[in-house]
Amino acid sequence: MIPQQEIADRIVQIVQPIARESSLEIVDVEFRPSGKRWLLRVYIDREGGVTIGDCEQVSRELGRALDVEDLIDHPYSLEVSSPGLTRPLKKKADFERSKGKLARIATSAAIGGRTDFRGKITGLEGDEVEIMEKGDTCRVPLIMIKKASLELEL
Repeated sequence: MIPQQEIADRIVQIVQPIARESSLEIVDVEFRPSGKRWLLRVYIDREGGVTIGDCEQVSRELGRALDVEDLIDHPYSLEVSSPGLTRPLKKKADFERSKGKLARIATSAAIGGRTDFRGKITGLEGDEVEIMEKGDTCRVPLIMIKKASLELEL
């Protein structure tokens, strides 16, 4: 059996050209157990958002490609969707694109005694995300980010 992360990495390689043809970006790929089946979830996006038709098209083409590759040797469900308004931030480009937006960042170790930051992303300086909280700018090294996502602004 191929390791879970190796399958997810291979799926990214398979879906990347499919997405690129439609000017879509692969935001994330999850492959994990879900009851008796496994769940393969692919998040896609583009400037201005994605449509249900975009999700259907990628799902159809990816499903066919996975059948040909015969990569997954157990039952699974395939879902293709938008990352939503609270999309995860994983890559450097995600943080750059999200400048000026409200985000929550959790770190793997304390920075100034804290592991949770919530504020507006003001930029990226080298390998550090700058986030403005209540008038103070905090710098969070990308390597220390355990989880980050956009937040809804009410």
